[in-house]
Order: sequence, then C-alpha cells, then structure tokens
Amino acid sequence: MDQLACPNGLYVDDDQTVYIAEWSNHRIVEWKSGATSGQVIAGGNGQGNRTDQLSNPTDVIVNSENDAIYICDYGNKRVMRWPRQNGTNGEVIISDVACWGLAIDSNGYIYVSDINKHEVKRWISGNTNGTLVAGGNGPGNRFNQLNFPYYIFVDQEHSLYVSDGNNHRIMKWPKGAKEGILVAGGQGKGDSLGQFSNPRGVVVNQLGTIYAADCSNYRIMRWPKGAAQGAVILGGNGQGPQANQFNATLGLSFDRQGSLYVVDYGNHRVQKFNI
Repeated sequence: MDQLACPNGLYVDDDQTVYIAEWSNHRIVEWKSGATSGQVIAGGNGQGNRTDQLSNPTDVIVNSENDAIYICDYGNKRVMRWPRQNGTNGEVIISDVACWGLAIDSNGYIYVSDINKHEVKRWISGNTNGTLVAGGNGPGNRFNQLNFPYYIFVDQEHSLYVSDGNNHRIMKWPKGAKEGILVAGGQGKGDSLGQFSNPRGVVVNQLGTIYAADCSNYRIMRWPKGAAQGAVILGGNGQGPQANQFNATLGLSFDRQGSLYVVDYGNHRVQKFNI
C-alpha cells in the first residue's frame, strides 16, 4: 500500500486527498494528505469484470454531491460509479465505451473521452446515450476531429479542453461548438516550445492558462492564453528517476492551494510541486 504500479489519472479533493487510478494493480487508491501509504477504495480484487473488480483503470473523479467516485474502467470498456466510503462494489453507468479521461462540470454532468471513437460525450444521469460534445467525425486532424483524445478538462463556462494525443495538440471545444479551437501545440510532434509529443493530462486555470503533461518529452508545459508557444515549468531534463526528471507524464491536477500534482507513470509515483 506504499507503492504504485503504472499510475494513470488522478483527482485531488478539496482536503488534498489524492485519488489515483492504478493501471497495473487494477484498483483506485486514496492517499490522505501527508500519508505514507494509501488505501484501496475501488477494485483491488484482481483483474476482472465483476462489479467488485477493475481492469486497467485510467482515470478517476470525485462527485462530492453524491459522495461517489467515477472510474474509467478501460479494460472493461465501461464507466463505473463507486461509493466513496466503504464501497465493496461498483455500478456500471456507461457500457461499451473505450474511456480514457473523465471530467465533471458544475452541474454534475460527466464527460468521457473515447479513444476508439475519437470523441468526447457528456452524460446526464439516466441518459443511456450521452451527448456528443467533441470529435465524433473519425480519427483525423481537422478541427472537427480528434485522434486519440486522452485526458479532458471542463472549465467554469463548460468549455471542454482535450489532450488530442496523436495530433500532438490541445483543443478547446466551447459549449455547443461543432468544431474545436487549437489552443496549444498542433505543430507536429517534437520538443520545441511550440510542440508536444503525445500530450496527456491537461488542466486550465481561471485565466485560461493551460498546463499540459508532455508525455514523451518528459516535461510539464504551461501555455498562457493565446500564446503560440509554451514554457517548460517542470522536467525537460530527459527521461529518468531523479527529482527533476520524469519517465512519462500522464495525469495532472491542482489542489486548492495551487500545488500541481503530476503522475509519473514510468517511475510509479505521484509528485507534488509548488509552482
């Protein structure tokens, strides 16, 4: 319980509790602020498709309104809802979806990225189909397309930000838009300040500044709103296990104090930075 195995997405609660989706341990673990070990709050019963099991989970979010956690159970192609407290089983709320990233808006609507259909849908409780909010026009690099949408973020205006992995860009889809707006990257795969190499986690602050995990460049980038280039704020020192290095950056999340949490997949750790 003091180890991780290939962590993917994470969520940081108001009290700095960190929830981590562990790909290889098929579980969601909760780490209280300052704790030296975590505890399993979903899965952890081996890889499988029972309601008490997970298979390669990729992301997790918390809905404090109903005290539940939502999980991208990627290996089972489903999204599950588990009680946050003492839950021994989950409930399948979305089936047949190659989910990778999750987000929740101020209305409690759930957003799910599907890397097989190259789209993002918004799901309202009780709706079995979902509403398309980004992509859905096949894999491609047009502004109405996505190509492996991984992690997602929804701002206060319900605009959706998507890390468009194989297009090496971050796209913004305003609420109701039929196509997205390029807001970071999109200049091909590379390591210049205007490029990404397989971006993953994305978070956006109230000023519209974008923070993105530049996975294969082993760095975290910050892109001011409207900027043609970003700045390296963490990493960028090559692949490795040192404190100033990463080995594949995936999930990102801020806490209320402004600290940034980074999932360092290949080093099997989560790091917290005061930036």
